[in-house]
Amino acid sequence: MDVNEFDFELPEELIAQSPLKERSASRLLVLNKETGEVKHQSFKDLIDYLSPGDVIVLNDTRVIPARLFGAKADTGAKIEVLLLKQLDGDRWETLVKPGKKMKPGSVVTFGDGRLTGICEESTEVGGRIIRFQYTGIFNEILDELGQMPLPPYIKEQLEDSERYQTVFAKNPGSAAAPTAGLHFTEEYLQQIRDKGIHIAYITLHVGLGTFRPVQVENVLEHKMHTEYFEISQENADRINAAKASGNRVVAVGTTATRTLETVGGKNEGKVVADSGWTDIFIYPGYHFTVVDGLLTNFHLPKSTLVMLVSSLAGKEPILNAYREAVEQRYRFFSFGDAMLII
Repeated sequence: MDVNEFDFELPEELIAQSPLKERSASRLLVLNKETGEVKHQSFKDLIDYLSPGDVIVLNDTRVIPARLFGAKADTGAKIEVLLLKQLDGDRWETLVKPGKKMKPGSVVTFGDGRLTGICEESTEVGGRIIRFQYTGIFNEILDELGQMPLPPYIKEQLEDSERYQTVFAKNPGSAAAPTAGLHFTEEYLQQIRDKGIHIAYITLHVGLGTFRPVQVENVLEHKMHTEYFEISQENADRINAAKASGNRVVAVGTTATRTLETVGGKNEGKVVADSGWTDIFIYPGYHFTVVDGLLTNFHLPKSTLVMLVSSLAGKEPILNAYREAVEQRYRFFSFGDAMLII
Protein backbone atom coordinates (compact mmCIF):
# COMPACT_ATOMS: atom_id res chain seq x y z
CA MET A 1 0.00 0.00 0.00
CA ASP A 2 1.69 3.17 -1.25
CA VAL A 3 1.54 6.32 0.89
CA ASN A 4 0.95 8.40 -2.24
CA GLU A 5 -2.48 6.79 -2.59
CA PHE A 6 -3.55 9.06 0.28
CA ASP A 7 -2.32 12.32 -1.22
CA PHE A 8 -4.51 15.24 -2.32
CA GLU A 9 -4.06 18.86 -3.34
CA LEU A 10 -4.58 21.30 -0.49
CA PRO A 11 -4.21 25.06 -1.01
CA GLU A 12 -2.30 26.56 1.91
CA GLU A 13 -4.89 29.28 2.41
CA LEU A 14 -7.42 26.64 3.52
CA ILE A 15 -5.37 25.81 6.63
CA ALA A 16 -7.28 27.54 9.43
CA GLN A 17 -4.94 29.82 11.38
CA SER A 18 -7.30 30.76 14.20
CA PRO A 19 -10.48 29.39 15.75
CA LEU A 20 -13.89 30.81 14.93
CA LYS A 21 -15.34 33.18 17.50
CA GLU A 22 -18.12 30.67 18.24
CA ARG A 23 -17.05 27.05 18.74
CA SER A 24 -20.15 25.54 17.14
CA ALA A 25 -20.16 27.82 14.08
CA SER A 26 -18.09 25.45 11.95
CA ARG A 27 -19.33 23.76 8.82
CA LEU A 28 -20.00 20.02 8.77
CA LEU A 29 -19.41 17.74 5.79
CA VAL A 30 -21.47 14.56 6.21
CA LEU A 31 -20.26 11.44 4.41
CA ASN A 32 -22.49 8.38 4.20
CA LYS A 33 -20.05 5.50 4.56
CA GLU A 34 -22.40 3.07 2.84
CA THR A 35 -23.24 5.12 -0.26
CA GLY A 36 -20.43 7.70 -0.42
CA GLU A 37 -23.02 10.49 -0.58
CA VAL A 38 -21.80 13.88 0.64
CA LYS A 39 -23.94 16.57 2.26
CA HIS A 40 -22.90 20.05 3.35
CA GLN A 41 -24.32 21.08 6.72
CA SER A 42 -23.41 23.18 9.73
CA PHE A 43 -21.94 21.67 12.89
CA LYS A 44 -25.15 22.31 14.80
CA ASP A 45 -26.88 19.86 12.44
CA LEU A 46 -24.85 17.03 13.99
CA ILE A 47 -27.65 16.26 16.44
CA ASP A 48 -30.00 15.49 13.53
CA TYR A 49 -27.78 12.57 12.53
CA LEU A 50 -27.84 11.04 16.01
CA SER A 51 -30.67 8.99 17.51
CA PRO A 52 -31.82 8.50 21.10
CA GLY A 53 -29.79 5.64 22.55
CA ASP A 54 -26.70 6.37 20.46
CA VAL A 55 -23.54 7.22 22.38
CA ILE A 56 -20.89 9.75 21.44
CA VAL A 57 -17.42 9.19 22.90
CA LEU A 58 -15.31 12.21 23.85
CA ASN A 59 -11.62 12.40 24.75
CA ASP A 60 -11.33 14.40 27.98
CA THR A 61 -7.55 14.88 27.88
CA ARG A 62 -6.21 18.35 28.59
CA VAL A 63 -3.32 19.95 26.70
CA ILE A 64 -0.42 20.94 28.92
CA PRO A 65 1.73 24.05 28.24
CA ALA A 66 4.33 21.67 26.86
CA ARG A 67 6.65 24.07 24.99
CA LEU A 68 9.54 25.29 27.12
CA PHE A 69 12.27 27.78 26.19
CA GLY A 70 15.54 27.56 28.07
CA ALA A 71 19.30 27.80 27.81
CA LYS A 72 22.15 25.34 28.09
CA ALA A 73 23.79 25.62 31.47
CA ASP A 74 27.35 25.57 30.11
CA THR A 75 27.11 27.78 26.99
CA GLY A 76 23.89 29.75 27.35
CA ALA A 77 22.75 28.50 23.93
CA LYS A 78 18.98 28.82 23.47
CA ILE A 79 17.09 25.53 23.56
CA GLU A 80 13.43 24.76 22.85
CA VAL A 81 11.98 21.64 24.49
CA LEU A 82 8.57 20.16 23.62
CA LEU A 83 7.21 17.64 26.14
CA LEU A 84 5.70 14.65 24.33
CA LYS A 85 4.87 12.16 27.06
CA GLN A 86 5.70 11.40 30.67
CA LEU A 87 7.57 8.13 30.98
CA ASP A 88 7.98 7.68 34.73
CA GLY A 89 8.28 10.20 37.52
CA ASP A 90 10.15 13.22 36.19
CA ARG A 91 11.43 11.56 33.00
CA TRP A 92 9.85 12.79 29.77
CA GLU A 93 10.17 11.98 26.11
CA THR A 94 10.71 15.30 24.32
CA LEU A 95 11.58 16.95 21.05
CA VAL A 96 14.46 19.41 21.26
CA LYS A 97 15.51 22.23 18.91
CA PRO A 98 18.32 22.41 17.98
CA GLY A 99 18.77 18.73 18.79
CA LYS A 100 22.48 18.64 17.96
CA LYS A 101 23.17 20.87 20.98
CA MET A 102 21.49 18.49 23.42
CA LYS A 103 23.66 15.42 23.68
CA PRO A 104 23.31 12.97 26.59
CA GLY A 105 24.61 14.65 29.72
CA SER A 106 23.66 18.17 28.59
CA VAL A 107 21.85 20.37 31.12
CA VAL A 108 19.25 23.00 30.24
CA THR A 109 17.69 25.53 32.62
CA PHE A 110 14.34 27.30 32.29
CA GLY A 111 13.04 30.60 33.59
CA ASP A 112 14.76 31.68 36.76
CA GLY A 113 16.41 28.29 37.21
CA ARG A 114 13.46 26.76 39.09
CA LEU A 115 13.38 24.04 36.45
CA THR A 116 16.37 22.12 35.17
CA GLY A 117 16.47 19.32 32.60
CA ILE A 118 19.21 16.73 32.16
CA CYS A 119 19.38 14.92 28.82
CA GLU A 120 19.69 11.19 29.55
CA GLU A 121 19.54 9.68 26.07
CA SER A 122 18.54 10.13 22.44
CA THR A 123 15.54 8.29 20.97
CA GLU A 124 15.13 6.53 17.63
CA VAL A 125 13.06 9.33 16.09
CA GLY A 126 15.38 12.21 16.96
CA GLY A 127 13.90 13.03 20.34
CA ARG A 128 15.51 13.19 23.77
CA ILE A 129 14.73 11.63 27.13
CA ILE A 130 15.04 14.41 29.72
CA ARG A 131 14.89 14.12 33.50
CA PHE A 132 13.60 17.27 35.18
CA GLN A 133 14.67 18.62 38.56
CA TYR A 134 12.73 21.33 40.41
CA THR A 135 11.40 22.52 43.74
CA GLY A 136 7.64 22.62 44.12
CA ILE A 137 4.88 21.12 41.93
CA PHE A 138 5.83 20.34 38.34
CA ASN A 139 2.44 21.22 36.78
CA GLU A 140 2.41 24.61 38.53
CA ILE A 141 5.91 25.38 37.27
CA LEU A 142 4.85 24.29 33.79
CA ASP A 143 1.85 26.63 33.93
CA GLU A 144 4.22 29.50 34.69
CA LEU A 145 7.03 28.73 32.26
CA GLY A 146 5.43 26.74 29.45
CA GLN A 147 3.56 27.80 26.32
CA MET A 148 0.69 26.11 24.48
CA PRO A 149 2.16 23.78 21.81
CA LEU A 150 0.22 24.82 18.72
CA PRO A 151 0.86 22.73 15.58
CA PRO A 152 3.64 24.03 13.30
CA TYR A 153 1.22 24.86 10.47
CA ILE A 154 -0.48 27.49 12.68
CA LYS A 155 1.53 30.69 12.32
CA GLU A 156 -0.70 33.07 14.29
CA GLN A 157 -0.60 33.61 18.06
CA LEU A 158 -3.59 32.30 20.00
CA GLU A 159 -5.25 35.07 22.00
CA ASP A 160 -7.01 32.71 24.41
CA SER A 161 -5.19 29.45 25.20
CA GLU A 162 -8.48 27.87 26.30
CA ARG A 163 -9.59 27.84 22.64
CA TYR A 164 -7.06 25.05 22.15
CA GLN A 165 -8.82 23.06 24.90
CA THR A 166 -12.16 21.29 24.66
CA VAL A 167 -14.83 22.49 27.11
CA PHE A 168 -14.74 19.01 28.69
CA ALA A 169 -10.92 18.81 29.02
CA LYS A 170 -10.11 17.37 32.44
CA ASN A 171 -7.02 15.14 32.57
CA PRO A 172 -3.72 16.96 31.81
CA GLY A 173 -1.17 15.18 29.63
CA SER A 174 -1.51 15.98 25.93
CA ALA A 175 0.97 17.69 23.64
CA ALA A 176 -1.85 18.43 21.16
CA ALA A 177 -5.60 18.88 21.42
CA PRO A 178 -8.14 16.26 20.34
CA THR A 179 -9.39 18.82 17.85
CA ALA A 180 -12.69 17.21 16.81
CA GLY A 181 -13.92 18.03 20.30
CA LEU A 182 -13.18 21.75 19.96
CA HIS A 183 -16.52 22.31 18.18
CA PHE A 184 -18.65 21.46 21.23
CA THR A 185 -20.04 23.92 23.74
CA GLU A 186 -21.59 23.04 27.11
CA GLU A 187 -24.96 24.16 25.74
CA TYR A 188 -24.72 21.91 22.68
CA LEU A 189 -23.67 18.92 24.78
CA GLN A 190 -26.77 19.51 26.91
CA GLN A 191 -28.95 19.54 23.79
CA ILE A 192 -27.45 16.18 22.86
CA ARG A 193 -28.24 14.77 26.31
CA ASP A 194 -31.77 16.20 26.17
CA LYS A 195 -32.43 14.22 22.99
CA GLY A 196 -31.55 10.98 24.79
CA ILE A 197 -28.12 10.60 23.24
CA HIS A 198 -25.56 9.34 25.74
CA ILE A 199 -22.07 10.74 26.28
CA ALA A 200 -19.12 8.59 27.30
CA TYR A 201 -15.54 9.68 27.99
CA ILE A 202 -12.15 8.16 27.38
CA THR A 203 -8.72 9.68 27.96
CA LEU A 204 -5.93 9.46 25.43
CA HIS A 205 -2.99 11.79 25.88
CA VAL A 206 -2.20 12.95 22.38
CA GLY A 207 1.45 12.87 21.38
CA LEU A 208 2.88 14.39 18.23
CA GLY A 209 3.48 10.88 16.89
CA THR A 210 -0.16 10.86 15.77
CA PHE A 211 0.62 13.73 13.41
CA ARG A 212 4.14 12.73 12.44
CA PRO A 213 4.52 12.48 8.63
CA VAL A 214 4.70 9.00 7.16
CA GLN A 215 8.29 8.82 5.93
CA VAL A 216 8.14 5.42 4.23
CA GLU A 217 6.65 4.65 0.82
CA ASN A 218 5.02 1.43 1.99
CA VAL A 219 2.32 2.28 4.53
CA LEU A 220 2.74 -1.09 6.22
CA GLU A 221 6.31 -0.19 7.23
CA HIS A 222 5.23 2.87 9.23
CA LYS A 223 5.60 2.57 13.01
CA MET A 224 3.16 4.48 15.20
CA HIS A 225 4.21 6.28 18.35
CA THR A 226 2.75 5.00 21.63
CA GLU A 227 0.19 7.07 23.55
CA TYR A 228 -1.31 6.55 27.00
CA PHE A 229 -5.05 5.86 27.37
CA GLU A 230 -7.59 5.19 30.10
CA ILE A 231 -11.24 4.14 30.13
CA SER A 232 -13.36 3.59 33.23
CA GLN A 233 -15.85 0.79 33.85
CA GLU A 234 -18.73 3.30 33.97
CA ASN A 235 -17.93 4.60 30.50
CA ALA A 236 -17.25 1.11 29.16
CA ASP A 237 -20.69 0.01 30.38
CA ARG A 238 -22.34 2.98 28.67
CA ILE A 239 -20.72 2.09 25.34
CA ASN A 240 -21.53 -1.62 25.64
CA ALA A 241 -25.17 -0.84 26.49
CA ALA A 242 -25.54 1.18 23.29
CA LYS A 243 -24.05 -1.66 21.21
CA ALA A 244 -26.26 -4.25 22.93
CA SER A 245 -29.41 -2.25 22.18
CA GLY A 246 -28.53 -1.87 18.50
CA ASN A 247 -27.57 1.77 18.77
CA ARG A 248 -24.44 3.38 17.35
CA VAL A 249 -21.14 4.34 18.90
CA VAL A 250 -19.88 7.58 17.36
CA ALA A 251 -16.31 8.47 18.24
CA VAL A 252 -15.43 12.15 18.44
CA GLY A 253 -11.96 12.26 16.94
CA THR A 254 -9.37 9.79 15.80
CA THR A 255 -7.95 9.61 19.34
CA ALA A 256 -11.25 8.30 20.74
CA THR A 257 -11.42 5.90 17.79
CA ARG A 258 -7.95 4.51 18.43
CA THR A 259 -8.70 4.05 22.14
CA LEU A 260 -12.00 2.24 21.53
CA GLU A 261 -10.49 -0.02 18.90
CA THR A 262 -7.45 -0.77 21.08
CA VAL A 263 -9.70 -1.98 23.90
CA GLY A 264 -12.37 -3.58 21.72
CA GLY A 265 -9.78 -5.34 19.59
CA LYS A 266 -8.48 -7.15 22.67
CA ASN A 267 -11.95 -8.17 23.88
CA GLU A 268 -13.88 -9.30 20.79
CA GLY A 269 -15.64 -5.97 20.42
CA LYS A 270 -16.52 -5.51 24.08
CA VAL A 271 -15.24 -2.41 25.88
CA VAL A 272 -13.81 -2.98 29.36
CA ALA A 273 -12.12 -0.77 31.91
CA ASP A 274 -8.51 -0.53 30.81
CA SER A 275 -5.43 1.66 30.73
CA GLY A 276 -2.02 1.45 29.14
CA TRP A 277 -0.15 2.36 25.98
CA THR A 278 -1.41 2.00 22.43
CA ASP A 279 0.36 2.16 19.09
CA ILE A 280 -2.59 0.90 17.05
CA PHE A 281 -2.32 1.81 13.36
CA ILE A 282 -5.65 1.81 11.54
CA TYR A 283 -5.53 1.79 7.73
CA PRO A 284 -7.75 0.39 4.94
CA GLY A 285 -8.49 -3.26 5.44
CA TYR A 286 -8.94 -2.81 9.20
CA HIS A 287 -12.12 -4.35 10.70
CA PHE A 288 -13.75 -2.04 13.24
CA THR A 289 -14.93 -3.74 16.42
CA VAL A 290 -16.57 -0.86 18.32
CA VAL A 291 -16.83 2.37 16.31
CA ASP A 292 -19.83 2.84 14.01
CA GLY A 293 -19.40 6.51 13.15
CA LEU A 294 -16.77 9.22 13.47
CA LEU A 295 -16.78 12.98 13.90
CA THR A 296 -13.40 14.38 12.90
CA ASN A 297 -11.64 17.37 11.38
CA PHE A 298 -9.92 17.42 7.97
CA HIS A 299 -6.41 15.99 8.04
CA LEU A 300 -3.03 16.34 6.37
CA PRO A 301 -2.35 14.65 3.01
CA LYS A 302 -0.61 11.27 3.31
CA SER A 303 -1.11 11.21 7.09
CA THR A 304 -2.03 8.23 9.25
CA LEU A 305 -5.23 10.11 10.11
CA VAL A 306 -6.35 10.18 6.47
CA MET A 307 -5.62 6.46 6.41
CA LEU A 308 -7.76 5.93 9.50
CA VAL A 309 -10.80 7.73 8.09
CA SER A 310 -10.27 5.89 4.79
CA SER A 311 -10.48 2.59 6.64
CA LEU A 312 -13.94 3.54 7.94
CA ALA A 313 -15.46 5.01 4.79
CA GLY A 314 -13.23 3.75 1.96
CA LYS A 315 -10.25 5.48 0.36
CA GLU A 316 -12.00 6.75 -2.76
CA PRO A 317 -15.07 8.13 -0.93
CA ILE A 318 -12.77 9.93 1.51
CA LEU A 319 -10.58 11.42 -1.22
CA ASN A 320 -13.68 12.45 -3.18
CA ALA A 321 -15.10 14.10 -0.04
CA TYR A 322 -11.79 15.88 0.58
CA ARG A 323 -11.68 17.16 -3.00
CA GLU A 324 -15.22 18.46 -2.56
CA ALA A 325 -14.23 20.08 0.73
CA VAL A 326 -11.39 21.88 -1.05
CA GLU A 327 -13.74 23.03 -3.83
CA GLN A 328 -16.25 24.28 -1.24
CA ARG A 329 -13.47 26.10 0.67
CA TYR A 330 -13.78 24.22 3.95
CA ARG A 331 -11.28 25.16 6.66
CA PHE A 332 -8.69 22.42 7.36
CA PHE A 333 -6.83 20.99 10.35
CA SER A 334 -6.93 21.86 14.06
CA PHE A 335 -9.07 25.03 13.94
CA GLY A 336 -10.94 23.96 10.82
CA ASP A 337 -14.36 22.55 9.99
CA ALA A 338 -15.72 19.12 10.86
CA MET A 339 -16.59 15.93 9.00
CA LEU A 340 -19.09 13.30 10.09
CA ILE A 341 -18.74 9.76 8.76
CA ILE A 342 -21.95 7.93 9.56
